[in-house]
Amino acid sequence: MLRLNVAKRKQAINVVKELDAFPKVPEDYVEKSSTGGGISVITFAFILVLIISEIRYYSSSDLRFSYEVDTEFDKKLQLNIDMTVAMRCSAIGADIVDQTGQNIDSFGSLEEEDVHFELSPDQRTYQEMLQHVNSYMRDEYHAIQDFIWKTGYSGIGEKPIREVAPSGPRDSCRLHGSFILNKVAGNFHVTVGRSVPVIPRGHAHLAIMVEPSEYNFTHRIDTFSFGTPTPGVINPLDGDEIVTTDNRHVFQYYIKVVPTTVQTLQSNIDTYQYAVTMRNRTINHSAGSHGTPGIFVKYDMSPIKVKVTEERRPIWEFLVRLCAIVGGIFATSGIIHNVSGFLVDLICCRYKIGKYTPVKRSFDSAPQQSVPSCNLSTDDLTNSVPQVSLVPGGQET
Repeated sequence: MLRLNVAKRKQAINVVKELDAFPKVPEDYVEKSSTGGGISVITFAFILVLIISEIRYYSSSDLRFSYEVDTEFDKKLQLNIDMTVAMRCSAIGADIVDQTGQNIDSFGSLEEEDVHFELSPDQRTYQEMLQHVNSYMRDEYHAIQDFIWKTGYSGIGEKPIREVAPSGPRDSCRLHGSFILNKVAGNFHVTVGRSVPVIPRGHAHLAIMVEPSEYNFTHRIDTFSFGTPTPGVINPLDGDEIVTTDNRHVFQYYIKVVPTTVQTLQSNIDTYQYAVTMRNRTINHSAGSHGTPGIFVKYDMSPIKVKVTEERRPIWEFLVRLCAIVGGIFATSGIIHNVSGFLVDLICCRYKIGKYTPVKRSFDSAPQQSVPSCNLSTDDLTNSVPQVSLVPGGQET
């Protein structure tokens, strides 16, 4: 019985051996060459480079964008403003009105500060850098915004303080502060005259004390953002500066505010982005261009909310890609080696170069060897064969 089990086991092992898809070649039959060694070195170097690249790719992350309806309609909206208008603070008024009829008295107030419109060299450098970043953002949004959200980039710093105050009176007014608004459409504006409330609701701007020659709505926007200031969000109007020589000029900004939730490895925040369209024109009643000189920012809320989530790749995907890289490079290098060897053999055989050059022998110049001749006659052959005769009784004679 024991012998029978052993025989069956050996038979099963032989069947398994027949199914071996990876037969081993004895080293005695393996021929190594310098060409194969060179290709092997290149193959290993290429595999190492690709593995390092794959590790770096796996250590990075991707941003996934999803969209959903914004249901937080009763949530408040914070508006942050820091802008400078090239007019005295006593000659202009800033106000904000939303669709509910509420105005600036219900949302807060802005601080006013008389300043010089001209920037110092350091401030001008900062302003130009901010404009360059915004311009680059508009051209390369997806490439830069992904990096900013992943790393928690907080901007290029704050505006530097003026080193030396310029001579002459202060000719501009800086308006800065924050409002807490309803999440509905509204209108923020800066125009001539102080803002006064009007019963039962609303407001008016008293411009009778300001001469039309004093109108100048050249302005610079250092900050115009919605929500809590958040790292990773660069606002389109930050650093914007427009200069006009017309006294009666109107600037109109149309803004669409988009609620945004960002969930990254660095932070988890709720913020707002916005897109802006800007128009400006000179008021000329005789030419049919009517209106009120000033700066008007009309904003509206988007019903769609953007959700940005940072995701990492699973470990199984990393391992599968590594196996594909190593196996694919080995298989490809084997094909290249075989093809190159075939081409070398073909070229060498075709043009008779290298080890395929046959050895040339000159038979004309080689010494002739004489072969002795052997002339045999019939008698010699007859005599050389022994004669055998049989006699009765089985005896030879």
